[in-house]
Amino acid sequence: MNTTAPPLELHALEKLREEELEEARAIQSVMRPAESLRAGAVMISHEFQPVAAVGGDFLDYFQLTDGSVGLYLGDVSGKGLPAALYAALAVGTLRGVHKTGTSPHDVLATLNRRLMIRGMPRRNTAIQYAVFNPHSNELQIASAGMPGPFHLSANGCRNLKLCGIPPGLFASANYETLTLRLLAGDSVLFCTDGISDAFNGKEEQFGIERLQEICDAQRFASPAGVLGRIFAAVENFSRGREQQDDMAAALFHFCS
Repeated sequence: MNTTAPPLELHALEKLREEELEEARAIQSVMRPAESLRAGAVMISHEFQPVAAVGGDFLDYFQLTDGSVGLYLGDVSGKGLPAALYAALAVGTLRGVHKTGTSPHDVLATLNRRLMIRGMPRRNTAIQYAVFNPHSNELQIASAGMPGPFHLSANGCRNLKLCGIPPGLFASANYETLTLRLLAGDSVLFCTDGISDAFNGKEEQFGIERLQEICDAQRFASPAGVLGRIFAAVENFSRGREQQDDMAAALFHFCS
């Protein structure tokens, strides 16, 4: 018996799938900021470039009721629709705790506990979470499984190299918070590894060193300018080579 679907039925199924992916893309887009944020002396901009209609990278930034400014950026293992669904789970979980004034390391610990309860094989999420206190000019950052973050200042670009186990892997994972006192003109770049892991036609990776060189050269530019230069450099570097990972970045800038 021939079980192959007729051409018209296949076409209908493909169209339905495209419509579902488009709707998923639209839903995912509203989970990200619609525009840059300006809150007092703080400016935040972002860029997002998925390799498919939907992706596993996610980010948000916001003001808290006490005047603080929060930011998170994450990268779910895998890509495509399954990764996007897990990213939605992570974002929904984060939104239950991230506006309470909880310390960044406690936010990641809570996220880890809740993702472990909902345990999904082969899924986890690398993430960075930060909160800026406008009264002390201190940015508190916790990180798990992400590159950097990178501190851009008058002295250049410094890789903060924060470590941590991505939430969703081990119930015993612990997280630490780094406190960084910012000076006027300082910025902090948060990004997923899709940027540093981008390949060119010679099988070379873009790498952390190239990323730092761009940040160093552009450290006095606007947040949007820094991000634009980074994404343009990656595109030029990988021209002709199809990429395998989503790319997302957010730049936190302290004006004065």
